[in-house]
Amino acid sequence: MIDCDGYRPNVGIILCNQDGRLFWAKRIGQQSWQFPQGGIRRDETPTEAMYRELAEETGLEACHVEIVGCTRHWLRYRLPKHLIRRRSNPVCIGQKQVWFLLRLVGEDSCVRLDAAPHPEFDSWRWVDYWYPMREVVFFKRHVYRRALKELAPLLFQEDVPSCPAERHYRPRRL
Repeated sequence: MIDCDGYRPNVGIILCNQDGRLFWAKRIGQQSWQFPQGGIRRDETPTEAMYRELAEETGLEACHVEIVGCTRHWLRYRLPKHLIRRRSNPVCIGQKQVWFLLRLVGEDSCVRLDAAPHPEFDSWRWVDYWYPMREVVFFKRHVYRRALKELAPLLFQEDVPSCPAERHYRPRRL
């Protein structure tokens, strides 16, 4: 499902623990790490897609998490030219995402990366809040920064840690 601008609707999942640390997962067979994310099917709402992707990628069910919040608008990123599949119709140039902030209310042992027939991740760990923004693949950094910045007040409420890139950040037009 690609929109008229060439973006695939998608959900992103920022999962935190009780200490405010974030779930960071390594893609299977690769050295790239990211948050869980996935496409929204034609018959799903973003919330339904989020719960499906959460279960497929982490083994966590709705009873293991609570929704803290989500981004107000779609956040978009473009794929680098070499990753665009020009032969597909319609051509997908990137993703537009609704980002959810979830809190784990179950135990760490509830995480099962092998819960789906085709796992996406082979390792995971808890990381500091801003760590993913610096470590994710370059073309997703802008959207990670926007999602983390928008959702930080929901997690920290009174003492929001400052974004380390904020002083040096200059928005790039997509």
